[in-house]
Amino acid sequence: MSQPANAKRLLWAGFMAILAAGVGFAIRGGIFDNWRSEFNFTDSQIGAIGGAGFSGFCFGIIIGGVIADFIGYGKLVIAAFALHVLSAFVTFGATTPENAYNMLWAGMFIFAFANGTLEAVANPLVATCFPDNRNHYLNILHASWPAGMILGVSAGWVLDDQLQWPWKYQLALYLLPTIVYGLMFLGQPMPMSEASKKGLSLGEMFKDVGILGALIVCALVGRFLVDVFGLVGLSANVASIAGWGIGLAMLVGVAVITGFSIGSFLLFTLFVAHALVGSVELGTDGWIQSITGNIFSSEQGKYLFLWTSAIMFGLRFCAHWIENTLKLSPVGLLLVCSILAVIGLQLSSTMTSFGMALVALGIYAVGKTFFWPSMLAVAADRFPRTGAIAISCMGGIGMLSVGLLGGPGLGYCKDRFSGEALKAADPALYEKYKAEKPSMFLGLESTAAYGLDGKKSEEAKSAKPRTPEQEKVVLAGQDGDRKTLKIDSFIPAVMAVIYLLVLLYFKAIGGYKPVSLEDEASAEPKKEQEAVAAN
Repeated sequence: MSQPANAKRLLWAGFMAILAAGVGFAIRGGIFDNWRSEFNFTDSQIGAIGGAGFSGFCFGIIIGGVIADFIGYGKLVIAAFALHVLSAFVTFGATTPENAYNMLWAGMFIFAFANGTLEAVANPLVATCFPDNRNHYLNILHASWPAGMILGVSAGWVLDDQLQWPWKYQLALYLLPTIVYGLMFLGQPMPMSEASKKGLSLGEMFKDVGILGALIVCALVGRFLVDVFGLVGLSANVASIAGWGIGLAMLVGVAVITGFSIGSFLLFTLFVAHALVGSVELGTDGWIQSITGNIFSSEQGKYLFLWTSAIMFGLRFCAHWIENTLKLSPVGLLLVCSILAVIGLQLSSTMTSFGMALVALGIYAVGKTFFWPSMLAVAADRFPRTGAIAISCMGGIGMLSVGLLGGPGLGYCKDRFSGEALKAADPALYEKYKAEKPSMFLGLESTAAYGLDGKKSEEAKSAKPRTPEQEKVVLAGQDGDRKTLKIDSFIPAVMAVIYLLVLLYFKAIGGYKPVSLEDEASAEPKKEQEAVAAN
């Protein structure tokens, strides 16, 4: 496939689009404390709001990925731009403790939907523009994410900590790169995917995803809708029936349009792995600034966040060089990275000094650098028949996993372990500082645990000097943070096992290599001849 004349312009337009998402993500992470104090949120509530900032991404990227090859990328860019602007107005509507949770949740959801729609454009565009080196250019595209986080944290550092700007002014900064990407995409012709050029139908594009792949997507969407219907006032039973019913209907729909294709087991495995990628990479990123700021200081937490983001930004320009130097396929690179992520998170759970944190989080940053873009590259390399659908579903799974599992799950762990630590140290003090409402994971009452009151905890942390009572509260919070990071390290451990099995699979079939629709077409007669010979 030839490279379009405007390939580099489209690459950098997509870069700016994802950068806008990174800026918004980083600034939001920096103002969690503002929201906790102003609206008296628990860590679980903050995690749920942050989770909505990922859940909406799933709907944007999956819907966008399904229709992108049929309506064109330009219309999706216009829709995303409008949604980015709308999300600012909705978020700024949070003015009182009574309406804050719903407005912030909705604003983050719309913001994420816009981000997802843009990635439904940017990922397949780059994969199509650079078919001979997808992993390298997808990593460059996604270097914009840590770049956006660096800019967002730096801006928040000055505007929040130094100038004490209102959080709404800070969050509005993501609109600046939004305007830039809109101008860069304006009027640009965009190439069609290989599947779209061949005129494949939606059912044919979905066949490799099939029932197995759709099962993961539909299960996550169904679970998400259960929560949404609960928020709008439906009873638990009705919300459950409605949410899971829609998820089941979506699964049946995919089964029908694909002629009940089971789908590729390899793609199903990659989808499972990417659900874990979302939780460990973005779920951790959403909390790491808060965690390190609690263990050390708010200023040092920002230094560490910038440190890990800078590592990611630099290394994502080096994927091709690393693969060639170490003789690794994209899957081999993912295996090495997952092992590094385990080591980094385990070390982070024991960090007691800033120097140790630089080393531990540096190792973790190297590990997480190539997860997201390299997973997209593998899917694009191996499943060209899916067009934009497979990589869009993969991105949606990753983000929805963060919204349902990673973000809320880590928030739940922080609440649970912090509460348990203070209760063990001083039961009477725990009763004084525990939150009014219990935290639960996935809404399960069996997981109910009382964390610490957000407002009281922040007051204890910021007190100078602290009383012995306040010191116990702070130490309990730090203990909870360290245990949360230790639990988090088990996720990349599972990923390492998956990547090892995938690597062995490719070794068994002659090694990893990208395929095209022409390769698949030429392989069919050979398969038929082999079948005839066998009979």
